[in-house]
Amino acid sequence: MTRSHRDLEIPSDVREENAASESAPVGLPDTATTVEQKSTAAAFLEDGVHRFAVLGIWALMLLFYIAVEPHKILQVATFQSIFGSQEPLVFLALAALCTFIVGEFDLSVSSVMGLTATAVPVFATQHGMPIALASLAALGIGVGCGLVNAFVVVVVGVDGFIVTLGSSTLLVGIALWLSKSTTVSGLSVGFGKIALTNVLGLPLSFYYGIAIALIFAYIVSFTPLGRHMTFVGANREVARLAGIRVDKIRFLSYVTSALVASVGGILLTAGLGGFDASSSPGYLLPALSAVFLGTAVVQPGRFNPLGSMVGVYFLASGILGLQLLGIGGWIEDVFYGAALVVAVAVSSLVRRRRGRS
Repeated sequence: MTRSHRDLEIPSDVREENAASESAPVGLPDTATTVEQKSTAAAFLEDGVHRFAVLGIWALMLLFYIAVEPHKILQVATFQSIFGSQEPLVFLALAALCTFIVGEFDLSVSSVMGLTATAVPVFATQHGMPIALASLAALGIGVGCGLVNAFVVVVVGVDGFIVTLGSSTLLVGIALWLSKSTTVSGLSVGFGKIALTNVLGLPLSFYYGIAIALIFAYIVSFTPLGRHMTFVGANREVARLAGIRVDKIRFLSYVTSALVASVGGILLTAGLGGFDASSSPGYLLPALSAVFLGTAVVQPGRFNPLGSMVGVYFLASGILGLQLLGIGGWIEDVFYGAALVVAVAVSSLVRRRRGRS
């Protein structure tokens, strides 16, 4: 007796598979996978916004300046002015960064730079020292200032903010005494070549800044020393319990900060042919603004060398553009001051958000 196709027996495993397929919604992806993908994409997008927001603002700012004053902005001289005259701020920002990364604070970097920049022409022109020896002597003075700061802060235990604030004023006074409160100049043109030699349209000092920023970034990101510095800055006591020599790292951060600032001072006086000691405090606010602005670039919420360098040129572009638009010289102080406040606020918000996540 034949049976219809409805009466044919279906194997149990096939019936179970068919039942499972009929009960499952057709064409709908796995909900968990979809949510995870969306979450990953959102996190990636948010991270990209944090890392490159300042670069985007920089681009928009330049486009605005170009639209308003294309004949002034789109000139080689403007480009050279932005990128060829900021070497002192790059070195100062990196000098300050040496202590910021380990949780310390050095307000004396600009005064160390100023004292070094003053000592070179004083030793060379007034005391007859060979320029190489004068530079080494000035470098030694700058490093000595860092050693004194490190000793008082780390060994004696005085707050770094107070120590470096006081030493900053002290060093300006010493520089004014050394120079008799006058601008000391008269350095040879040959000495200026170490900073002013033109390479691809920019002075050699620009490439020094790029090189030291890249070296610093490599040390911080890819070496045990850099990881220890970051660890000390994040939590000093935990780092100590982990076996890290915290006080040694703190001590060396002040010395290295003074060394970098001193090299910047030598290059500064080489480029200018001399130096006015009373002008050194004016370099501090721009450098600090760039450092804090740099925490919103490359590594959001963290002090980092490449971000600080971007901060220097971002601020320089903004100020020069406004000046080319006819805004008075007062805009420089307003721009740097506002940038510092905004940068610190943004850095605090990003760190707080990263801590919650």
